[in-house]
Amino acid sequence: MSSSTPTEARAPIPANDLERVCDPNSRAARTMPSSAYISSAVFAWEHEHLFDRAWVCVGRRQLVDAPGDQHAIAVGTRDVLLTRDSDGVLHAFMNSCRHRGHEILAVGESANGKFVRCPYHSWVYCLDGALRAAPRFQKDPGFDADSWPLLPVRAIEWLGWIFVAFSAETIEFPDWVTDLANLLGPWKPETMVVGAARSYQLATNWKTVVENYAECYHCSTIHPELCRVSPPDDGAVYEHSGRWNGARMGLREHAETMSLDGRSGARMLDTLTLEESRHVHYFYVAPNLLIALHPDYILTHRLSPQGPGVTVVDCQWLFPPDVVSSPEFDPSYAVDFWDVTNRQDFAACESVYRSISGGGYRPGVFAEQEQGVRNFQVQVAQAYEAGAWVQAPSN
Repeated sequence: MSSSTPTEARAPIPANDLERVCDPNSRAARTMPSSAYISSAVFAWEHEHLFDRAWVCVGRRQLVDAPGDQHAIAVGTRDVLLTRDSDGVLHAFMNSCRHRGHEILAVGESANGKFVRCPYHSWVYCLDGALRAAPRFQKDPGFDADSWPLLPVRAIEWLGWIFVAFSAETIEFPDWVTDLANLLGPWKPETMVVGAARSYQLATNWKTVVENYAECYHCSTIHPELCRVSPPDDGAVYEHSGRWNGARMGLREHAETMSLDGRSGARMLDTLTLEESRHVHYFYVAPNLLIALHPDYILTHRLSPQGPGVTVVDCQWLFPPDVVSSPEFDPSYAVDFWDVTNRQDFAACESVYRSISGGGYRPGVFAEQEQGVRNFQVQVAQAYEAGAWVQAPSN
């Protein structure tokens, strides 16, 4: 671990605990200390360093798809206003009027119009954030409207997802995801739309959700439905270089996709090779997006940590638009399977958090099947030391 990072930038976790996580000898390495999951100080540090200084996924393009669309969304402890201007350009701002700080839109609220209007004192902004009208201020010769735009937030669209970054120091987005678009490309996620969505509130730390997602060591124990369509020992970890991790698992011979009976209720994607279509591909994009590529749909989990032991997980099932618009479209075959699987996973994650909170946990060992967990924990440990996400560890 580097010792050149200023003390105030490091997470409040003893350096020797992080060194054990990163031990190059996998047999000697140990899992994260309990404070990484239950400490309020660590959680506050993560918000400042791992979320505010990262490219955070806020959802799909559909939130603001048409010119004039506006949507407010919570991102950690901050609220962001998204807009789409008349030229189709995406913008993001702090969701706060420059007059006295009133929310432009309530979180979760959407609107459409040529302008953005604060409901408190009717200050009006253009969709690009410029102040257009401030009642009674225009008569003040000392008032310069150009000095009072909405405060911008960096935003980018990538394969149909919207990401925002609050810090000017956050690296450019292409360096964040590096070559991941090449792996996702055959599924054409930028063309897909949301066919179904569910939200879950979990009594656990956000990192336990990522760790559970990153391994199938537990699958034969708690996922009988999953094991009927995917062999739990058939997996491989992707080589990676960005702020992401990934792996894939095969489908059993009889299974077309991940569903309770292995059959698809949609259309198999014809852009995939045979090899691609016989696996489910799992990716984690730091800090909060999980992507699972199936032969006929894409499933995402977007994590929103609310506290050390509270995490909201928003799940979306993406399909080609012509599939969703079909009168026969019924995504329940995919939603039901993953609702069962999610609830099994989330119950395990909550049990882990209760145990850690109760003082019965000591850092453990990594099983051979937990390379994805090890990659994630090393990445987090390095970020704890460096004060920001660093390039993913090589396999």
